[in-house]
Amino acid sequence: MPSFQHLLLKQFLVAAAVPLARRKPSVGAIRLAMEAGALFQFMPWKVNLESFRLDNRLEAEWLRPREAHPTRVLLYLHGGGYVIGSLNTHRSLVGSLAQRTGLNVLTINYRKAPDHPFPAALDDARRAYRWLLRHGHQPHDIVVGGDSAGGGLALALLLALRDAGEPLPAAGIALSPWTDLNLPTSALRRVAREEGLLLEALQMRTWGGLYAHKTPLSHPLLSPARAELHGLPPLLVQISTAEVLYDDVLRFADKARTAGVPVTVQAFEGLVHWWHLFWRVVPEARQALDQVATFLTELWATQLTRPVALAPAERRPVARRRAA
Repeated sequence: MPSFQHLLLKQFLVAAAVPLARRKPSVGAIRLAMEAGALFQFMPWKVNLESFRLDNRLEAEWLRPREAHPTRVLLYLHGGGYVIGSLNTHRSLVGSLAQRTGLNVLTINYRKAPDHPFPAALDDARRAYRWLLRHGHQPHDIVVGGDSAGGGLALALLLALRDAGEPLPAAGIALSPWTDLNLPTSALRRVAREEGLLLEALQMRTWGGLYAHKTPLSHPLLSPARAELHGLPPLLVQISTAEVLYDDVLRFADKARTAGVPVTVQAFEGLVHWWHLFWRVVPEARQALDQVATFLTELWATQLTRPVALAPAERRPVARRRAA
C-alpha cells in the first residue's frame, strides 16, 4: 500500500490538474513552471557539481559523490516527454542517484521538441556516450539510464549503438520508461484517475508527436517496444502499477526476455508517474533509488567473478621458429 506521503502527493497533483485543464498551458509555460519548481530542489550532501559544455555544444554536468568509484560512471538522461525537463529539474534526483550508487554521473541537457524533433535527442545522447569513450571510460564501466522519456531515450541509445556495431555499456537503467509513443485510450481509462487528469491537462498525448515530427511513432528508435531487442546488455526497469506506461513496459520486458536479454522488472504498487523525483518526501522513491544501487553493485560483482574468455587470436598456439 502506498505511503501516507505519497497519498498527499497524489492529492496535490489532483488539485493542480483541475486549473491546468482549464488553462491548457503551452509547452513554454510548463517549462517555466518546472524551472521555477526546481528552485526548491537541493543537491544531496557530499555530492559535488561540475558544469561544462560537452564538445563545446551541449550543456552538461558531472555530479561527483565523495569517494566515488574511480572508473565507473552513469550517463543519465532526464525525463520530460522529450519537450520539457532540464539539468535543473532533475539535478536533485541525479545527485541522489550519484550518492546512493557511489558513481560519478554525467547528465546532459539534450535538445527538446518541438524546436528540435527526432533524432536530435538521440544524437545528443550518442554524442555524450562517445564523449565518455573518447575520454578513457571503458564500455564495461559505463551504465546508461534515464526516467520517463529519458528512460525510453536510454533504451533507444542502446538500440542505436547495437545497430551501429558500437561497443555497448554494461547495463541500462529505465525508470518508468516511455517505451511506446502511442498512448492507447484503453490505457488512459484503466489507470488511476489522477494520472489521467494530468495527462489531459498538460496535453501529454501530443508530446510524442512533437518529438516524432514526420517520423512514424512506431519507429523503433522512437518506440523501443517496437524494436528487435536482441543483443542488449542487462536491463533494470522500474514501473508503478498505476502508471499509463505500465502495460507497455511489461510487454517490452517480456519481448526483451524472449530475445535473450537479462531484464529485471521492479514493480511498485499504486504510485504516480515520476515518483522518483520526489525522493526527499516519498519513501517509495528512496527505496527505488536504493534498489538501483543494489542492482548495479550486483551487476559489477557478477562481472568480476565471470571468467574472461580469450579472444581468438589469444587462443592460437604460438608458432615455432624454424631452425636455421
